[in-house]
Amino acid sequence: IIKLKKKIFINMEIYISTGGFRSDTAFEVVAKFIKNGIKNIELSGTKYSSENIAEISKLKDKVKLQIHNYFPPPKLPFVLNLASSDNKIYKKSFEHINNALETCAKLHCKYYSFNAGFLCDIQVKELGNKILNRDLQERNNCISVFIERVAKISKKAKKLGINLMIENNVLTQNTKKEFKQNPFLMCEKDECLKVINKLPENVKLLVDVAHLKISSKTLNFAPEGFLKSCNNIIGGYHLSDNNGLSDTNEKFNEDSWFWPYINKKINYYTIEVYDLDFKEIKNLYNLTKKKLND
Repeated sequence: IIKLKKKIFINMEIYISTGGFRSDTAFEVVAKFIKNGIKNIELSGTKYSSENIAEISKLKDKVKLQIHNYFPPPKLPFVLNLASSDNKIYKKSFEHINNALETCAKLHCKYYSFNAGFLCDIQVKELGNKILNRDLQERNNCISVFIERVAKISKKAKKLGINLMIENNVLTQNTKKEFKQNPFLMCEKDECLKVINKLPENVKLLVDVAHLKISSKTLNFAPEGFLKSCNNIIGGYHLSDNNGLSDTNEKFNEDSWFWPYINKKINYYTIEVYDLDFKEIKNLYNLTKKKLND
């Protein structure tokens, strides 16, 4: 794969995710954020609306927007999987990402991030719940297919001036017990390094530190070592916390485990904490800004 000219990430930006506002349309959430003084926004999740993009476009000059994973939300929900062996699911995933990139261009977003692939196809109702055991694709083949497809997407992203980031997957102990192995890609450092290093330079790793906390406990590795080893391929972070067992998007604090290992020289950090009021969100923003400037 031909390497693209290396892109340097500068000018630190801290975003707030809309992922916790699933009952509102994106326009409604962005309007609420603006009203409460939040102007750096990562669009994720939210309620489907055919007018989402047209409505948000009216606000794009008032905010700095970026897009993550299932945005714009599809009318018929599905689980995005660029590594799928099911051609229908792959086509849906590819079309969704193409639409997301075009939406990035319309909204002046410079980043689009999405989840790493899976060795099997997951149903929407299983997200956040028990994932039942099923046949898995062969791992190395799955990795190769995933890399090939992301490389193809990266060409369009480059033409649009958009940076891509792939988010590390979360593996719970319950899922590992159900499958007797790891059915997800990019939970461990070696696989993250393998994938990102084979992709063009406009593709980086988005580290969800909460995903990492759980996966490291499930697979028995040091999360600090992951962050140190992957430092040079990281393009951004998702920040939240949990009990190490399930991805609950809880708030972090000044003593959270990940602060000493965060790369402070990049420009993409998203607070992805749910069920907080705007005062609490602003407190987390100020804490994050303080810790990144220490």
